[in-house]
Amino acid sequence: MTARSAAAVLTDDAPVHVSNRARIEILGAVLLGLFLSALDQTIVGPILPRIVSELHGSDYYTWVVTAYLLTSTVTVPIYGKLSDLFGRKPMLLVGIGLFLFGSALSGLSQTMWQLIAFRAIQGLGAGALFPISLAVIGDLFTPRERGKYQGLFGAVFGIAFLVGPGLGGTITDNFSWHWVFYVNLPIGLIAMAVIAWLLPTVRRPDAARNIDYAGVLTFAAGIVPILIGLTNAENGDWGAVGVWGLLLLGVAFLALFVWVESRAKEPMIPLHLFRIRSFAISMIAVFTAMFGFFGAVVFLPLWYQVVDGASATASGYKLLPFLGGLILSSVISGQVVSRTGRYKWLAVGALALAAVGVGLMTQLRADTPDLTLWMWMFLAGVGIGPSMAVFTIIVQNAVPFSELGAATSDLTLFRQIGGTVGLTLAFTLFRNFLSWGAIRTQLIGAGAPAQLVPAQAPAGFDTGQLTNVGGSGPSFMGQIPAQFQAIFVEGFHRAFSIALGNAMWLGVGALAIASLSVALLHEQPLRQHFGEAVERPEDRAGHPREIAVSLD
Repeated sequence: MTARSAAAVLTDDAPVHVSNRARIEILGAVLLGLFLSALDQTIVGPILPRIVSELHGSDYYTWVVTAYLLTSTVTVPIYGKLSDLFGRKPMLLVGIGLFLFGSALSGLSQTMWQLIAFRAIQGLGAGALFPISLAVIGDLFTPRERGKYQGLFGAVFGIAFLVGPGLGGTITDNFSWHWVFYVNLPIGLIAMAVIAWLLPTVRRPDAARNIDYAGVLTFAAGIVPILIGLTNAENGDWGAVGVWGLLLLGVAFLALFVWVESRAKEPMIPLHLFRIRSFAISMIAVFTAMFGFFGAVVFLPLWYQVVDGASATASGYKLLPFLGGLILSSVISGQVVSRTGRYKWLAVGALALAAVGVGLMTQLRADTPDLTLWMWMFLAGVGIGPSMAVFTIIVQNAVPFSELGAATSDLTLFRQIGGTVGLTLAFTLFRNFLSWGAIRTQLIGAGAPAQLVPAQAPAGFDTGQLTNVGGSGPSFMGQIPAQFQAIFVEGFHRAFSIALGNAMWLGVGALAIASLSVALLHEQPLRQHFGEAVERPEDRAGHPREIAVSLD
């Protein structure tokens, strides 16, 4: 498709006009770009300890993850708004390009600080991939059609979870960890070529004059300290200045951000969208739903590693029932919504089912049979899967086309922040439940002589270190006479399992809140044609607002 320029006037729900074949080819390229981001997270995570060991950077381990998290989260709403102003194509190409550039540099890393810096560059690009990919689907397909295709996004993440750990381990064992980062390059280049050739650009002629610089700065100043504070809080010390001080600083800047946005001509996060009931409830639902999702994908592999003695790679594959349920329900729910035009009670029922599945996981014990745990995981996955597609459909159906990118990126932002907050709170609960007193009770209950179990925690005892031990139990077990070590390990596994199960209650409560909040939705019929009126808080008459754009 050659570039073309023309003045046009589009309604708020105007489509990008391409042939049916081009739409499918663009969809494939967008899914490839999304697969890049998902695969990178699943392929790097299991081999990260080996990378850190080779680069002699164990003291800075968490910063490899944090740097990527910071830049990818901060840039999500920025890319979303810029895509509304300058078009999806240039922003998506910039995002994929930065991601590939950061991937290539990460593969060349020779020191820990180089890896941290280059992962931050990767994150700068990754912030564009998910929200703009979803927005492109909104450009190409009517709200009624979108469910057929947005369900594939959940499937992409599920496939990445399945392929990533094994692929990363194989490449690292047979070649080098450096090559793990180069896997992204051919996939990304293919995606860029298709997008550059086929996807037209819809941009605002006045885009450059309407960039919300003050909003960008205050948002970054608010989100960065909050994310760092939450990362520090995963160590369990909420009383540290590096936790509560950063959280307070971040909240203060976010308050300033809200004030700035309320006065901006083209706000990065349009506050008036929160007056749209469907939009506001969707933000609450995805934020809380992620509590249960991250509890499953993080805690269950941890349980398999510590209690079952599985390797990091093998523990990822143990999640197959959860991911299978998620992929299946994500695809099917999208099809159901497209065919029926109904989504409210589907979402309510799915989130309630997820709460039941995670609720069953609270009964996790060291001797829980595999088949039983697989059933629990499958139920939770089936319940969480629809949230990967349905809420995007709800939001895009409720907002005007001119703000589709910003609205979709807000959904992604709330999803990411919800996962981070939920994971931090869950780890805090887990460490509180896994106190020395709880471990001592389980050790004695397993048959350990009470006189051999110290009433006080052994010197150097740290619950944070207990998440890094394998099937042989924590290191302090070496102080126990050999004939009693098996009993001590059994008691420790019992305490670990109970603490992990109790921490899952946070996800149960959050998923219940998500389900109840969606029940408050006023279900709007999904539009079957482009150009239909969109209800806006400031325009109750429902007349589509006209905006001048340039088609390239």
